[in-house]
Amino acid sequence: MSTSSKYHHGDLGPALLVAADELLAESGVGVLSLREVARRAGVSHNAPYHHFADRRALLKRLSERHMAQLLEGQRRAVAEVTPGAPAIRAIASAYVDYAVAHPQGFALVFDPEICIPGAPSAEMAPLIRANEDLIAQAIVAVDPTLSGERLEATVAGAWSLAHGMATLVVAGHLPQDAVVSGLDALVAFVRQMPTA
Repeated sequence: MSTSSKYHHGDLGPALLVAADELLAESGVGVLSLREVARRAGVSHNAPYHHFADRRALLKRLSERHMAQLLEGQRRAVAEVTPGAPAIRAIASAYVDYAVAHPQGFALVFDPEICIPGAPSAEMAPLIRANEDLIAQAIVAVDPTLSGERLEATVAGAWSLAHGMATLVVAGHLPQDAVVSGLDALVAFVRQMPTA
């Protein structure tokens, strides 16, 4: 099938990402290839190379897409609650919910071969920073005295706890209904951070 027969200029890239995301959700990252993505999108096997240099470039773009969706879900959750403890709970709950709904995409976001620790892509770096900022705003609403390194450490701790809960729920080691008490522990953790 000719690429131009099905897609207008500019439409193929997003269509390839949708096809890749469907394959990721169905079969996992191990079987995801540009050829399979092309087949799913109904285009020639060479068409994806006009948008992605290789499989790794496709996976990076997919991870950025999932991080953006994860962040947006957390922002929506925060917008529905009051600042402070409810916002911390909302962020963590949305985080776990996203991981449960999109386990393959969630895992891809944190794959160290795709998002290299300490060296995220130019597209991923601002998403990570925005996620940290969202968490920081909720934490500062609980304890306005936190700043600098203490705030960074608290954000890292809060994100780590939410991530750990999400990972455990997705793996089946923690029932999703146990997340509520975990979120209460997260809020207690933030409130009890030492002041010095």
